[in-house]
Amino acid sequence: MTTANTIQTTRAPQALPHFHGELALVVAVLINSLGVVMMLDSGSGISAISSVPYAFNRVLPVLTLGTWTYIFQGALILWLMIQRKRFMISYLLSFVVGFCFSEMLDVYELFLPVPSGLAVRVVYFVVSYILISIGIALSNRCGLPIVPTDLFPRELSALTGIPYSRIKIGFDASCLIITVLMTLIFLGNLDGLGIGTVLAALTMGKVIGWIGEWMDKHFLFVVGRAGKPVSKN
Repeated sequence: MTTANTIQTTRAPQALPHFHGELALVVAVLINSLGVVMMLDSGSGISAISSVPYAFNRVLPVLTLGTWTYIFQGALILWLMIQRKRFMISYLLSFVVGFCFSEMLDVYELFLPVPSGLAVRVVYFVVSYILISIGIALSNRCGLPIVPTDLFPRELSALTGIPYSRIKIGFDASCLIITVLMTLIFLGNLDGLGIGTVLAALTMGKVIGWIGEWMDKHFLFVVGRAGKPVSKN
């Protein structure tokens, strides 16, 4: 009877299929950068995490969106180091990952077709929302240095003890406020922001949490040749 009562309805962590963190990171960079460009091309507004670099690109177009993105990411890394009060190699590696992400933004901008019909634009937005949410959830579980815009809310959550979903929503909202102020002051109108931007900023943190919970139930994230399980914060 005791044995019957202790039958597990879910598999033990070690029995779950392994998902290598190195692969998770590569997939996250590729689909997140694609999602950012698709959301912008959908006409519903750029994603919150890229809205600040986009605003700088519109105000000072001498630099590409990708270049402004890794400048912004560098500022986030610097802020985290100041908060930690020490130099961290993992943060520097995160900036390198962010540079690759930024370069992919420019690549997708060159080759991704811009949709013309309303239906296709809606599809672009839905797909971009899903891609970004999955990408960030993967980033948070890869156990490796990740894109600074994904790292920042995760580290801030660890520093403050505030739940990640709340930090993520607050971070996205702050990015939107900065973008609104910049475009209104320097361009005279709201540029790059739309209903999709606001919707993503207010809901994506929670959706990322749901996707992450699903991943944790179906995969064991590991890193290195030995397949060392990724520790959970």
